[in-house]
Amino acid sequence: MKEECGVFGAKSKQDVFGLIYQGLYSLQHRGQESAGIAIGNSNIKIHRAMGLVSNVFRHIRLKGHVGIGHVRYSTTGRSQLENAQPLLINYANGSFTLAHNGNLTNSAELRAILGKRGAVFSTTTDSEIIAQLIAHEHVKTGNFIEAIKRVMGVIKGSYSLVILYNRKLIAVRDPHAFRPLVLGRLKDTYVIASESCALSTLGIKLLRDIRPSEILVIDNKLKSYSGPKDRVAHCMFEYVYFARPDSILDRIPVYEVRRNLGKTLARESPVKADLVIAVPDSGINTAIGYAEESGIRYGEGLMKNRYIGRTFILPEQSQRDTEVKVKLNPITSEIKGKKLVLVDDSIVRGTTLRRIIRVLRDGGASEIHVRISCPPIRHPCFYGIDMQTAKEFIASKKTVEQIRRIIGADSLAYTSLDGLIKAIGLPKNKLCLACLTGDYPIKEKQTKLKSCSC
Repeated sequence: MKEECGVFGAKSKQDVFGLIYQGLYSLQHRGQESAGIAIGNSNIKIHRAMGLVSNVFRHIRLKGHVGIGHVRYSTTGRSQLENAQPLLINYANGSFTLAHNGNLTNSAELRAILGKRGAVFSTTTDSEIIAQLIAHEHVKTGNFIEAIKRVMGVIKGSYSLVILYNRKLIAVRDPHAFRPLVLGRLKDTYVIASESCALSTLGIKLLRDIRPSEILVIDNKLKSYSGPKDRVAHCMFEYVYFARPDSILDRIPVYEVRRNLGKTLARESPVKADLVIAVPDSGINTAIGYAEESGIRYGEGLMKNRYIGRTFILPEQSQRDTEVKVKLNPITSEIKGKKLVLVDDSIVRGTTLRRIIRVLRDGGASEIHVRISCPPIRHPCFYGIDMQTAKEFIASKKTVEQIRRIIGADSLAYTSLDGLIKAIGLPKNKLCLACLTGDYPIKEKQTKLKSCSC
């Protein structure tokens, strides 16, 4: 099981609650089930609840000059309040709070080890495993940063962390840098966020990305430490789908990537058509690129209900099926009698796209040619995207032609792997493409602990 979330942290001479609230609001697309904020000067105050940021903090305000926040989409651990973050850890050396975006691949083994040593868990998330390990190592070493370094040596998988400890804001990114994490500044205020869109919407300057395996401590000044090194493997799905288009991830503008993907699709898989339309909102940027490159007019063929969130990240298939029915409606005056190029970011299960194509045909479209900006997804993700088993992927055992028949399209084409890599603009060896190729940056044998001093 996997987890995809958003984290935010701020330290300032001013009160930071409003800043964190607005930052989480900008990251709401990364998690819609629960939200929480922890703020602490001498004492840590924390509030978290199920629901959207605006609902969770409708009548709540915390005060302080340093704090962290979290929005959660649950797949590691059940969707319930006990698993909402930030997590507060009280132990012999004091207390700290932690918020986590990512997924550990050796969480079961580590949980068993900690359990044998008497650890009591209050959640079912792997985030608590990280927090418990840090507390354990801090007691042993007496040095909080050294404790984090030691823990980074035993946990495997993806993790972008914000930690509030002793009035310090700490950011941690795993050695592979699977999940994004950025640093921003406005005057005397420093901010850490999952995506740069949470900075730009607040008028905060993006300074840089948190480096792979970096531990960045924000106190009176910045101090940077390094953990263990490994191969960098930025998640390609962040660029294709998860991140907001106005974000910049590892110096790459997301909007530019998606527009380039559309241009690549138009060159690799041209078709005669009257109109290019997108599955909103994830396919819009790519559809614009396709239209520009192909010379076919871009238009809106589907109207989205803006009060419904992302169906992909709803935890249950039954919920996704119900939501899709009321999420999109065809604009019949735009599509009737026309040959359409329908652009989307990916096909996972195929059920949603099949239903959309049926809606478009009922609306009068004469032909529907589907173009997908991501190559076929055939393998599970173990690093933080909710794609657990290969059996749920329509492409795992079916050809492109078989998929075309199932979804009911007149033609179907995906961006090539080389086209995807070129559109992102990073070297292949710095991308995680495991869900496409089956080549995982962390090999199974690397997740097994030969020994654990933690």
